[in-house]
Amino acid sequence: MRGRRGDRMTINIQEHMAINVCPGPIRPIRQISDYFPRRGTGPEGGGGGYGEGPAGLAPLALAPPVALLGATTPEDVAEVDSYDSDDSTSLGTLEFDLLYDQDSCMLHCSILRAKGLKPMDFNGLADPYVKLHLLPGACKANKLKTKTQRNTLNPVWNEDLTYSGITDDDITHKVLRISVCDEDKLSHNEFIGEIRVPLRRLKPSQKKHFNICLERQVPLASPSSMSAALRGISCYLKELEQLEQSSGLLEERGRILLSLSYSSCRRGLLVGIVRCAHLAAMDVNGYSDPYVKTYLRPDVDKKSKHKTCVKKKTLNPEFNEEFFYEIGLSALAAKTLEVTVWDYDIGKSNDFIGGVSLGPGARGEAQKHWGDCLQQPDRVLERWHTLTSELPPAAGALTSV
Repeated sequence: MRGRRGDRMTINIQEHMAINVCPGPIRPIRQISDYFPRRGTGPEGGGGGYGEGPAGLAPLALAPPVALLGATTPEDVAEVDSYDSDDSTSLGTLEFDLLYDQDSCMLHCSILRAKGLKPMDFNGLADPYVKLHLLPGACKANKLKTKTQRNTLNPVWNEDLTYSGITDDDITHKVLRISVCDEDKLSHNEFIGEIRVPLRRLKPSQKKHFNICLERQVPLASPSSMSAALRGISCYLKELEQLEQSSGLLEERGRILLSLSYSSCRRGLLVGIVRCAHLAAMDVNGYSDPYVKTYLRPDVDKKSKHKTCVKKKTLNPEFNEEFFYEIGLSALAAKTLEVTVWDYDIGKSNDFIGGVSLGPGARGEAQKHWGDCLQQPDRVLERWHTLTSELPPAAGALTSV
């Protein structure tokens, strides 16, 4: 039925809803840019490689990744090409820098930005943050975390996270796990994706840039009925058992940074307790209340004990305290410096975290540190040492002190 010229046609709601509705397969909605032709210089030109569609149209999805993401170098082009919209990039990409400072025994992690993260909230966005763990190791002791960026799938952090007490041995066999998660205040935080970087890929004092696709979480060899916390403990114990079998060492309980200096004018040994890193958690809250004790053995009169203050609820305490032992250099050569770290508890015996002994009977770095101190008087020597689970014989009766 046709209306007269000048009359306005009206369509009832039933007819309006029925327009373009027909059974059949659902086709993807085309982008508006698909309807506009693109002028290119051909596959061999600067803007080539478009692959024109029917009727001379060049869909946006066929545009080169360089034009879309702004890559500038051949290496970047190769990386960006792998980020085309397929299943492997459905979780997003993460950009970060790693730098191993061999002189200061530090691993610097610069978390820069992420792109195209998987939506986790009802609004189609996410509240992402990044967590770092060093594996194998106690997750709570070496966890670092960025701030949370709200309502975005393309967050920018530009945050520097630093691990202290990292040795060449760590670089050889440890792996840095980088996880991107969505923060949820009303329920548990949700996992988005992760990246695992073997530290052996790093060269000392050379910053390495990464721009990698996030991967799905590596399944743990644990029963599915276990909770997340138990699965984490199971994974840690399994990794620790494998490490002990391969190295034949005692259980590692953290690291401690000590400074030694023999003063010729004062005729004595100056011991500096600088800081600890990645200590074992001894309390139910996943932390410890650590302090450090030192003895100069043998100690017949039991007057060589020194103790730092207690640092509450931390696995990476900073002490910056110094103790002085008045003793001659020749007599010091026959002594052993015993350093132990404890978790302070109220109303019960304190828990032993770990210890290390420096002296003529020590091995490895502990023996070398002690020898260098005796051979180079008046020079401050700072070294990291590994704390082990071996309890010194004389310390067993002092757990509550």
